[in-house]
Amino acid sequence: MSLYDDAVLVLKGYEDQPELRRTYLDHLAGHPDGLWKSCGDGHITASALVIDPPRGRVLLTLHRKLRMWLQMGGHCEPSDDTLAAAALREGTEESGIAGLGLLPGGPVRLDRHHTPCAWHLDVQYAAVAPPGALEAISDESLDLRWFAYDEVAAVADDSVVRLLEATRARL
Repeated sequence: MSLYDDAVLVLKGYEDQPELRRTYLDHLAGHPDGLWKSCGDGHITASALVIDPPRGRVLLTLHRKLRMWLQMGGHCEPSDDTLAAAALREGTEESGIAGLGLLPGGPVRLDRHHTPCAWHLDVQYAAVAPPGALEAISDESLDLRWFAYDEVAAVADDSVVRLLEATRARL
């Protein structure tokens, strides 16, 4: 199965946010290249909110270009077999944490937002950090920091807050 086919299957199976889900599916139907950064009309991206449930905290990255505290995530790559694999790859690369595991049940949320390169149609997952996880800053980040769940609203935008709320509802 191609990444495109996986994305369509994942989105068709996602039961929340029906209007936004339809926007994503329509985008893919109209853009065979809709998963790739080269698609100027926007592209599907994948992200992972790294959480540590026993300690009630979340790892955010201070994004180098956007200068905002965000979850780990970014563009799909040809080596990604699935959207879940893309999210897990991004989470691992940007957090430096080996052994992340995605929460079961597929994506937690969808979030469409404009970036300097184009519209991002982000498929958002949650990844659980293993016990004793040590983070390491990547080239894409100015900083990495663990925040208690109740601190996130003070540092991140509403999309991250909504993602954390949806993630906590799944725990």
